[in-house]
Amino acid sequence: MRLIRVIEAARVGGMMRMMAVPPVKRFSHLPSMHAPFSLLSRQITMDAKNIASRLNSSGLLRTQGLLGAKWADAYDGKTIEVSNPATGEVIANVPCMGHKETNDAISSAHDAFDSWSKITAAERSKCLRKWYDLLISHKEELGQLITLEQGKPLKEALGEVSYGAGFIEFFAEEAKRVYGDIIPSTLADRRLFVLKQPVGVVGAITPWNFPLAMITRKVGPALACGCTVVVKPSELTPLTALAAAELALRAGIPPGVVNIVMGNAPEIGEALLASPQVRKITFTGSTAVGKKLMAGAAGTVKKVSLELGGNAPCIVFDDADLDVAVKGALAAKFRNSGQTCVCANRIIVQEGIYDKFANAFAKAVQNLQVGNGFSDGVAQGPLINEAAVQKVESFIQDAITKGAKVILGGKRHSLGMTFYEPTVVSDVKSEMLLSREEAFGPVAPLLRFKTEEEAIRIANDTNAGLAAYVFTNSIQRSWRVSEALEYGLVGINEGIISTEVAPFGGVKQSGLGREGSKYGIDEYLELKYVCLGNMNSN
Repeated sequence: MRLIRVIEAARVGGMMRMMAVPPVKRFSHLPSMHAPFSLLSRQITMDAKNIASRLNSSGLLRTQGLLGAKWADAYDGKTIEVSNPATGEVIANVPCMGHKETNDAISSAHDAFDSWSKITAAERSKCLRKWYDLLISHKEELGQLITLEQGKPLKEALGEVSYGAGFIEFFAEEAKRVYGDIIPSTLADRRLFVLKQPVGVVGAITPWNFPLAMITRKVGPALACGCTVVVKPSELTPLTALAAAELALRAGIPPGVVNIVMGNAPEIGEALLASPQVRKITFTGSTAVGKKLMAGAAGTVKKVSLELGGNAPCIVFDDADLDVAVKGALAAKFRNSGQTCVCANRIIVQEGIYDKFANAFAKAVQNLQVGNGFSDGVAQGPLINEAAVQKVESFIQDAITKGAKVILGGKRHSLGMTFYEPTVVSDVKSEMLLSREEAFGPVAPLLRFKTEEEAIRIANDTNAGLAAYVFTNSIQRSWRVSEALEYGLVGINEGIISTEVAPFGGVKQSGLGREGSKYGIDEYLELKYVCLGNMNSN
């Protein structure tokens, strides 16, 4: 085990409350009255060294890629550092893999496909169920690992483990429900039927914001129907993927069915796209990268499913329950520090309730505690890296330059590193970056509208179409608006709507295909029509 420097020094104290902004001074910047980072770093909130030691002793702190049955280093010995975003400390080094390692992983997956696809669905179901049981029994360690390498609060990380494991449990059962069809023939001597068969080797490319759930949401249905996978997790958060793969092996999933490569993203992507043995690419990430993968997959005509960027509107109508709307918008916006593709990127509020909502929402946001994810009560951890902070800063500056006003936050947190104050910005207009693109951070832009038609127009005025949220007490309006919104998911009076039993995916430039639910397994299946003739002969 090649652990480098486990965090022993700068432990971030957390749980710093945002200062309240008096309602009469709604558009003033929030004053910073936090203790210096150097003092907070001496507050030991969780012994990360003990966490790493516990993970190591349990065998879950893997720092090598998985190629078939072998845990492997990069062939040239190159490594990349995995760091804790809350402290900047290096947790571990993992191999920086490329073309050669990926091709070997593909070969392992291809070899394993023949036997894995031929065992009964019931047998695959048992393996997946055991994998689920192991994920749940190691929930605490996996949650700690997610917080360590991704930064989200431990409570959220533990929630991700339950959520991610849920996909394995669900598809363990769906494995037994992949049904074909019998088609009435137009000719008396023929019988027509349709088979559903696994597509083959799947290349799965996953992001850093949900390092477990984004893997299980793809690997669960793939394995359920008989596919094998080569997973490329984010180089920022590979340790969770490796731990999940270790548990898959312990569950009895045969070597080669799940393979993990990480490191040189362009080389790994090129190898997955170029190989004729890879029959499907599934990707969660930016729209720009998704377009490149879609174009690259054309060379070998692979199946593609893409879950790409969003620009989620959260529409609050005058007739909404204010408390429900504030609570829902808060959850939709600030979960995972705003680093989700379905987070409320634009909060569009009807003018009759705008001021009341803005004040109530700002008061709720000011109570969010910022800090190290291992600290009790922390609701917002760090952003993933410096580039993410700079993006948020540039979006807020663009908005201020164009006339928006910061109600709350609007600057880096006194904790330092990549911590950013939970931010609320009012008087945002459609032409501002905060409205046009994903900020992917803890900043909530407030826009104003007059009529239902205007709200729908503002909401749909984007190339994205992943998630949307609506708060209203009118059942008629909820139907009208949800049908008019050009989005793949719509939450009515609810800010967290993703679940393994419902289809997840977008329209327009937010992607292709669906994940989760009974519809999600179809992404990994091919239809085969069989015509059986001469049936009237003896």
